[in-house]
Amino acid sequence: MTEPAGPPARGMSRLLVLLLSLTCGISVGNIYFPQAISPLVAVGLDVPPDAAALVATAVQLGYAVGIFLLVPLGDRVPYRPLIACLLVATGLGLLTAAMAPALPPLVAASALIGTTTVIAPLVSPLAAGLVGEERRGAVIGMLLSGSIGGMLLSRAFGGLLGDWLGWRAPYLVAAVLVLITAGVLAFAVPRTAPPSAQRYPALLGESLRLLRTEPELRRSCFYQAMVFAGFTAVWTGVALLLTGPAYRLGAPAVGALAVVGAATMFCTPIAGRQADRRGPDAVNLVCMIGAIVAAAVLVVGASGGIAGMVALVLGTLLLDVAMQSGMVANQVRIYALRPEVRSRLNTAYMTCAFLGGSAGSWLGVRAFAQFGWPGVSGLVALLAGTALTGHLIAMRRLRFRAKAAV
Repeated sequence: MTEPAGPPARGMSRLLVLLLSLTCGISVGNIYFPQAISPLVAVGLDVPPDAAALVATAVQLGYAVGIFLLVPLGDRVPYRPLIACLLVATGLGLLTAAMAPALPPLVAASALIGTTTVIAPLVSPLAAGLVGEERRGAVIGMLLSGSIGGMLLSRAFGGLLGDWLGWRAPYLVAAVLVLITAGVLAFAVPRTAPPSAQRYPALLGESLRLLRTEPELRRSCFYQAMVFAGFTAVWTGVALLLTGPAYRLGAPAVGALAVVGAATMFCTPIAGRQADRRGPDAVNLVCMIGAIVAAAVLVVGASGGIAGMVALVLGTLLLDVAMQSGMVANQVRIYALRPEVRSRLNTAYMTCAFLGGSAGSWLGVRAFAQFGWPGVSGLVALLAGTALTGHLIAMRRLRFRAKAAV
């Protein structure tokens, strides 16, 4: 049964879009800076590098859990108190991680941080409900630009600050930023009326039901899980590559490589406008092909030296653009399905995406351990190729149905 939507809140000003984009960046950064400081954690806590990489995996897995358990509340609880409370919980988790005396407590705190820093998946459906359909792709692209900025700059911030002051310093600074943001958003987020009066268990069940009943949601989830798994495999493995014998660089090099991908911030609004104009399927196709090309470029990075570094820069940049632009297309597709359940649609979508991401982090470490950097690059090609195959099959089915309907 379709639920009545709550009364609309006031619209989205440019200042509010910028503020929410910054919030997305700060929140998403908490997921990614641990990738850059993983070698520092290994040295600081005297554990093997592959064991320290569990911190990044725990954050990704916690994020998937948080999306599934907490994002559906966006359809039941007003966004303003929900977002502010989650930011406060994230800040406390970051402080706990900064004080962790050993790896197991740090992994546990990282899982907590990932679970509560699910602000971006809440902000996206909030914004989708405050703008018209003709602007939705562009606004989602702007919010994703903020998330990308946080993703990229947090790696640079984590690597540089961690190398200078130790691995605990990035957690402390991130905690301060998150708590300040919580105070600002407690007043800046518009008052909204939640569209659903369902109880919490029903909200969780609805996300699973939507996966079963909405084929467009399922394929969007599949596309993003595959490509995002390759993305996280690369960024988990590249820290091991750059600090290993091929390059012998420090943690700041990982952050510096991430900064190069800042150009992605300018690509996602373009991808959003193209999805509005040409449809998300066309954008997905280009992005999947781009991810496969990125894998072919990245494999050259195993050679080391200037040629290898150039390949890493170009390959990670292309992969960043492909993954993030594909995410814009997928979200445009799912937000057009059922306006009254956007948070639950996004819950299903983002949960699948970050389950793929956490699996990609784990697979990336294993591929690097067994086959080196070529193994990681091959994994990216395999995952993106799987997504492309599924997309081509889906497009063929849609064309067949369209002809049959004429």
